[in-house]
Amino acid sequence: MSYTREEVAKTIDHAVLKPDQTDADLKANAQMCINNKTASMCVKPCDVKQAAGLLKDSAVMVSCVLSFPHGAEATPTKAFATKQAIEDGVQEIDMVMNVGKFLSGDYDYVRDDIKAVVDVAHASDVAVKVIQESAFLTLEQVAKACELSQEAGADFVKTSTGFGPGSATPEIIDVMIKTVGDKMKVKPSGGIRTWETAVAYLEQGVDRLGVGSTEAVLDGSEAEGDY
Repeated sequence: MSYTREEVAKTIDHAVLKPDQTDADLKANAQMCINNKTASMCVKPCDVKQAAGLLKDSAVMVSCVLSFPHGAEATPTKAFATKQAIEDGVQEIDMVMNVGKFLSGDYDYVRDDIKAVVDVAHASDVAVKVIQESAFLTLEQVAKACELSQEAGADFVKTSTGFGPGSATPEIIDVMIKTVGDKMKVKPSGGIRTWETAVAYLEQGVDRLGVGSTEAVLDGSEAEGDY
């Protein structure tokens, strides 16, 4: 299947998450998202209100990360951060799963932690994506993390923060789709730096792409950097 530039763009959550990105960077990236008609611009929690203002007259959604990049905040803190992001104008939330608790085998904690965010978000019709940081997991653990996310009521499973030890892979995406693809949406992120990589994931059946170098990907040139 062939994809047009616009078709790929509308699947992209454009990431503006680097710690040194400024208000001026946020403004420039918002205009780029508007020009290219991306699905959303994914920002840091402190930037949600400004992003909502910059994107208010466009079809580009405001998404933000939560408990990023380690997923280690206490559950009440995550729930409060969700409420704050919604008040500031967010439309989708990309939360990081508590990887340490997952690897400890405390699946009830992980499920309840995700559900606490989902309950607050869904009350305001805000979608929740759960970032596994899949490079820390075996493929069997990826499947288990997907199941916990589904049980908690989340909308998407997502591979990576882009700031961890690895990126999305076709193998990880295959497991995600086979495990929950008929019930949830799937988002690879991290390492999507070429048009070919983006299209290959779409052909696998994903619903959204996390991309930091959107223009380079859409223009068919290879992006520089790690995200």
